[in-house]
Amino acid sequence: MGGTIWIKIINYFVNDIDAYLISIQEHIGISLLALIVAIIIGIPCGYACVKHKKYEKWIVSIFQILRIIPSFAILILLIPIMGTGIKPAMTALVLLAVPPILMNTVVGLKEVPDFMLEIAHGVGMTDRQVLWKVKFPLAVPLILTGIKTAMIEIIASATLAAKIGAGGIGGIIFTGLGLDRIELLLVGGISVAVLAIVAGLLLELIDRVLLRYKYIRKW
Repeated sequence: MGGTIWIKIINYFVNDIDAYLISIQEHIGISLLALIVAIIIGIPCGYACVKHKKYEKWIVSIFQILRIIPSFAILILLIPIMGTGIKPAMTALVLLAVPPILMNTVVGLKEVPDFMLEIAHGVGMTDRQVLWKVKFPLAVPLILTGIKTAMIEIIASATLAAKIGAGGIGGIIFTGLGLDRIELLLVGGISVAVLAIVAGLLLELIDRVLLRYKYIRKW
């Protein structure tokens, strides 16, 4: 049985490699785009929460509530408004990805030590300089952690995009479910897992490059 499945998987790659690569490309494309949009929304909103504390509860609550709603339910709700395709899929993925980036930005900025801010102001830095040269650099580790979490969640949830015609690896998985073809389920599932692992490793590499001071061995 196991041998037969592996033969079917090999045959799939031999006969349908072009379609597979297109699915991978679509999945990566929609995932990266959703992550970029989530970063553009999440980090400024996180900063706004810290700067204007009276709005923090409302901003955080709105995104947390939207995150609780299953991505598939959001996709269904958006179809009458946006139709099918990449737009509703992007919206659902962005709503899923913003909260971890937003929350980690808030925590990162709040945890900047007061004495660091006092020193910065003491040497004559303006509020803008303190923000860009002290607060955000010190908050970067937590912000990157939020981005890593968001990226992995996006890659996993992007499989649902195929249900509404947005493409991606989900098409392979849903075809496998519809035709009861285990080899397609394995190909799709393993591909999503590998993409998530690779994305995590790449973001870890970025973390090490940007924050290499953390990894310098103390003698």
